[in-house]
Amino acid sequence: MLDIQVLRNQIDTVADRLASRGMQLDSALFIELEDERKQLQTRTQELQARRNTLSKQIGMLKAKGEDATAVLSEVAQLGEELKACEQTLPGVLERMNDFVARLPNLPHESVPVGVDERDNVEQRRWGTPRQYDFEVRDHVDLGAPLGLDFETGAKLSGSRFAFLRGPVARLHRALAQFMLDTHTLEHGYTECYTPYIVNREALFGTGQLPKFKEDLFWVLRGGDEEGLEQYLIPTAEITLTNSVREDVLALDALPIRMTAHSPCFRSEAGSGGRDVRGMIRQHQFDKVEMVQVVEPSTSYDALEQMVGHAEAILQKLELPYRVITLCTGDMGFSATKTYDIEVWLPAQNTFREISSCSNCEAFQARRMQARYKNAQGKNELVHTLNGSGLAVGRTLVAVLENCQQADGSIRIPQALVPYMGGVELLEPAL
Repeated sequence: MLDIQVLRNQIDTVADRLASRGMQLDSALFIELEDERKQLQTRTQELQARRNTLSKQIGMLKAKGEDATAVLSEVAQLGEELKACEQTLPGVLERMNDFVARLPNLPHESVPVGVDERDNVEQRRWGTPRQYDFEVRDHVDLGAPLGLDFETGAKLSGSRFAFLRGPVARLHRALAQFMLDTHTLEHGYTECYTPYIVNREALFGTGQLPKFKEDLFWVLRGGDEEGLEQYLIPTAEITLTNSVREDVLALDALPIRMTAHSPCFRSEAGSGGRDVRGMIRQHQFDKVEMVQVVEPSTSYDALEQMVGHAEAILQKLELPYRVITLCTGDMGFSATKTYDIEVWLPAQNTFREISSCSNCEAFQARRMQARYKNAQGKNELVHTLNGSGLAVGRTLVAVLENCQQADGSIRIPQALVPYMGGVELLEPAL
């Protein structure tokens, strides 16, 4: 959430920076709500002060045995107006809070200004795409003889679900374990296991609610918890980041680095027709998430570090990739700066996103009231960062396509062989 004081004092600057994200700030509505709030709060304070003064007068008049009827009548009238103000003010504050809660984060000054993905800026590449002396197949055709089954997924749950069995299921599990081990043993993250169902407050904290409710899967159930609002997580970012919600952390507790492997559930509202073939865009997929909670002055160093942690996974798997900086118009709601890592997919002859690493600065922390005691002993908002380390399904796709052989078998990257029980080649069933 944006700092409301910045909105109050620098609304034109905020409007310009949001415009670079393709959002038009309704400044007139904010000013209207702000004026109404100030008038109500000022009038409430005036009425309270006047009532206190009159109450003292009543006491003095009664002590002298004088008539206090007129003053009592004025106090009664003040009470009615005060009650009306006190009843109106919460509604105005709620409208203002909802207004601010729907505003995205402001882009960092280093973020390139642009409209969409065409304006993203490539930073670097690693690896050279392999040249094949046979016709390249995509992961759907390669995966089918290895146990990648979309028909059963559709039978059980509908479109955009997959059923994995046998070798491909083992490869999927091996990838997740390899990623977790790398992040915990080499990169200093603490492994976590988190709930897959969360409440509204958690999703508000990381910015999915209230604006993106239609992109979530809602959990409806009966029983004695009627009215309980719950959702399936779209990423473990929600649970990991919210683990510090409403906390005041010690300075020496920072940085906090957490990682978790979890399924992710996304309804993908509005994305119909895109990537309907295969595992690129699923309603349920697995991801190994990285989250850092840091002292503000270190957050941009932490962002570069986190990107390096995601890159390390791809390098160990010998998968070519590139790193790009997202432009203002292509960033996520909570991010102030984002790097995407895109892996090479030979069947598509292009790079596709496999990790997104973002610095949210204090945007999520303000929504969660996640703070730490700074060196002066004062409470200050932490900075939060999140990144994919990596999307397991898309990494599976990349391994199948980049490591395919002419006969349809898959060469297992050496770093992954120990996680496959020594298996170096996946051969399709006859």
